[in-house]
Amino acid sequence: MPTESERIELSEHELRQITGYAADCARRVLVVYEQQHADDPRPRAAIDAAYAFAGGGPRTNALRQSAWAAFKAAGQAASPAAGDAARAASHAAGAAFLHPLANAHQVKHILGAAAHAARVDPGTLEWARHHAPEAVVAVLGRLPVAPPGGGRVGELMRELDTALRG
Repeated sequence: MPTESERIELSEHELRQITGYAADCARRVLVVYEQQHADDPRPRAAIDAAYAFAGGGPRTNALRQSAWAAFKAAGQAASPAAGDAARAASHAAGAAFLHPLANAHQVKHILGAAAHAARVDPGTLEWARHHAPEAVVAVLGRLPVAPPGGGRVGELMRELDTALRG
């Protein structure tokens, strides 16, 4: 296993696949946020920005800002489920900023959207396990396992991490 300071291989193609996967996970629960906040486009904009990057678009500051905007939306959500749906969207856009470092924190960039979405819809965890592209599994294999902590979302992330590495 690499040490925390080592760099890992990470191609642009892998980064785009990971981001598209995270967006797919977040999209599964976006409706939960939008039902309660029909006039707030921030989580949808983050998912759309993630898809744009995954489809070949540039990795821009606007993409990063869409992730932060969805994160702020999560903090203003009317319910815990809506908050997790917005956090999933934030993680989807943030996945484009995965760093090529052998650091357990980087696992959150890969699986954070799936874990937050699974907190809203538990079936998402199984869906995420079966729909992870090859790049997700390959890059996880270059990283330390998901870090401890993080409450229920952390538990879900570690469960998915273990299943994908298995």
